Amino acid sequence: MQFGWYVNEWAAAAFSSTVLTVFLGPYLTGITKDAADAAGDVHPLGLSVPAGSFYPYTVSLSVLVSVAAMLLTGSVADRTGRHKELMCGFAFLGSLATMGMFFLSGDRYLLGAGLLVVANISYAVSVALSYAYLPGLASPDQRDKVSSTGWAYGYAGGGLLLIANLALFQGHDAFGLDAGTAVRICLASAGLWWALFTLVPLLRLPSRAGVAPGRTAVAGGTEAPTQDGEPAAGSLRELGRTLRGMREHPLTLLYLAAFLCYNDGIQTVVSQASIYGSEELGMDQTSLVTAILLVQIVAIGGALLLGRIAHRYGAKRTILGSLVGWVVTLALGYVMPAHQPAWFYALACMIGLVLGGSQALSRSLFSHLIPPGREAEYFSFYKISDRGTSWMGPLVFGLAYQVTGSYRSAIISLLIFFVIGFVVLLRVPVRRAIEAVGNPVPERL
Repeated sequence: MQFGWYVNEWAAAAFSSTVLTVFLGPYLTGITKDAADAAGDVHPLGLSVPAGSFYPYTVSLSVLVSVAAMLLTGSVADRTGRHKELMCGFAFLGSLATMGMFFLSGDRYLLGAGLLVVANISYAVSVALSYAYLPGLASPDQRDKVSSTGWAYGYAGGGLLLIANLALFQGHDAFGLDAGTAVRICLASAGLWWALFTLVPLLRLPSRAGVAPGRTAVAGGTEAPTQDGEPAAGSLRELGRTLRGMREHPLTLLYLAAFLCYNDGIQTVVSQASIYGSEELGMDQTSLVTAILLVQIVAIGGALLLGRIAHRYGAKRTILGSLVGWVVTLALGYVMPAHQPAWFYALACMIGLVLGGSQALSRSLFSHLIPPGREAEYFSFYKISDRGTSWMGPLVFGLAYQVTGSYRSAIISLLIFFVIGFVVLLRVPVRRAIEAVGNPVPERL
């Protein structure tokens, strides 16, 4: 069962690395500019939107809709026990939308927006549902290792396809392809990769996200009937009860607050590193692409290394240590000399070292703080913390640059997220939080 879950991570990461991180943003922006009027605007649904803003606005729309989709789907999954069917169904839907990006050409920016919204929502829902399997994959003392291994699989799968796609794009002339066709093939390949490898969890995982040894299932571990016979209506009521019930677990909410802070800092560093590298450090496109690959590769070892450290010292201590690592990384980035690719690559390696481990251990630690039988719903809230607040870090980054005119000031301003996250996490009594939701306490925390 663990292998099927690992391969699911391997499959989904292709969409994140190839589509969202590298290829779709510049390509869709170029198509949108080709469709723009003389003033540089496009007019979706009668609205005037600058062509350069269309892609980020579309991403924002998909994130907002995915918040509602994750909450409702998580409730349906826990209520019906059809975790695998929903997880794989959304994965196949997202992969089809991604494969459809092969047909993005000319001025089809609205097609691109529609496919992006469907694919990104499907990705978010599928990943949130996959997280719900974690408590049933291993005993509490082995969960950090399993989560870290899954994260390593994700970076390995996403990185392997990205390397192949970058090779295709860089050598498109040798293959007799123009640049646009090469990008469209790269985008479609991510969808094909996602769909093919999703067949493994479809065959290897049980329908219901199970419960690990020492936990007790609720509702008998079977589908719970609704009063009116309508699962969707019943799930909406269950979702409302979950929202109210989360107030009964304030320590779980305190952990989510800590995660919200430091994860926003992590996501902003990752998303703004290329801008910092190009605008402040003078890195060319080749150096930026090399750095992206280094992050992917080093993050594999980083996730596994921090998983081993957590097994010895506990997840909370290891996460706190990784946050110190993030602070050191930002400080070194602040003083890094410009036009020195070797130093920039070293910074990329440092990011990769703490990136995978801090996220994998945050996921496994949260899995201990979920009431049994509510995994999908609570991990939907977790993913909302991951995605739904990702505007705060870029806002601080942008304001710092606007005030100072320096990207060095902008990058160092992100320290506030790691400092606040560290302080809040330090104050979370993890043992008491685990006991409060009725779960067995791991030997090391």
